[in-house]
Amino acid sequence: MTILVTGGAGFIGGNFVLDWLAGSDEPVVNLDKLTYAGNLETLSSLRHDARHVFVQGDIGDRSLVAALLAQHQPRAVLNFAAESHVDRSIHGPGEFIQTNVVGTFNLLEAVRAYWQDLPAGEREAFRFLHVSTDEVYGSLAPEDAAFVESSRYEPNSPYSASKAASDHLVRAWHHTYGLPVLTTNCSNNYGPFHFPEKLIPLVILNALAGKPLPIYGDGRQVRDWLYVKDHCSAIRRVLAAGKLGETYNVGGWNEKTNLEVVHTLCATLDALSPRADGQSYASQITFVQDRPGHDRRYAIDARKLESELGWKPQQTFDSGIRQTVQWYLSNQDWVQNVVSGHYRDWVAKQYGDRA
Repeated sequence: MTILVTGGAGFIGGNFVLDWLAGSDEPVVNLDKLTYAGNLETLSSLRHDARHVFVQGDIGDRSLVAALLAQHQPRAVLNFAAESHVDRSIHGPGEFIQTNVVGTFNLLEAVRAYWQDLPAGEREAFRFLHVSTDEVYGSLAPEDAAFVESSRYEPNSPYSASKAASDHLVRAWHHTYGLPVLTTNCSNNYGPFHFPEKLIPLVILNALAGKPLPIYGDGRQVRDWLYVKDHCSAIRRVLAAGKLGETYNVGGWNEKTNLEVVHTLCATLDALSPRADGQSYASQITFVQDRPGHDRRYAIDARKLESELGWKPQQTFDSGIRQTVQWYLSNQDWVQNVVSGHYRDWVAKQYGDRA
């Protein structure tokens, strides 16, 4: 028994691989392109673990995916691979279309060919789980109800539009070809091993470095925040018991404005690693010009996942943030290698012959 994980050196995928192998002896074949956000140092604890097989490659490389499927015969494919940063999608949308749309199409085709040739019992047990985002649903007004699985798709950025397209492809491959798919749409994740371009790790790093803490616009954009390890447990549950063809929203029940998030981070840092001058890190908050098309509010209604599959998050926002800040304070080597780019040298040294 084996699973194939795509994008397993990224933030969510890397946490999932670590979480999976901490609780199971079932091997993981990990396919990751190692773009700027893919970091094998996240998986350094698995360096000599025979249960983890890492392959550097692109989900859009259909022949590579087909070869991996034929060699390892996985019972499931979990697709985390994606370009995922809204700001980067605004400046360079082409890569998002190529990875999230064309890449997902090629992955689906390779998986479909593999699945159709499986013996009957294995074909019935096989699963393709596609990990997506709440951003495909668009933006909510303050008084609007939270997104449910049947909410209309109204993506507003190149990133969310590309993820919406990938969701539609997955749905179509189920309804047209019968491919046994599951889809999850999650809210904003945070936690260990987060690449420091997203809000929470950026604020932590800038605060400790004495730099400004940038907040877009008025800081009142609202997001639902989900601790990444809770997300991992939700994916495991959907993979184990989800109904074929269904979508499950995964949220943390933690709606917060960006300004609230930053103030919580500052207060946590004040307690765990106070500034030498005794001032609060909140004095470093700086408001900057808002980004184009910035969605005002996302909110996830995760009741379907709880009522049908018995899942709910274990971390509150305060407990998750405290664990996250403590992790960054305790793992400065990982942070500095990511920021400096030294981890790329490590990847070349450790995996150059196998890449």
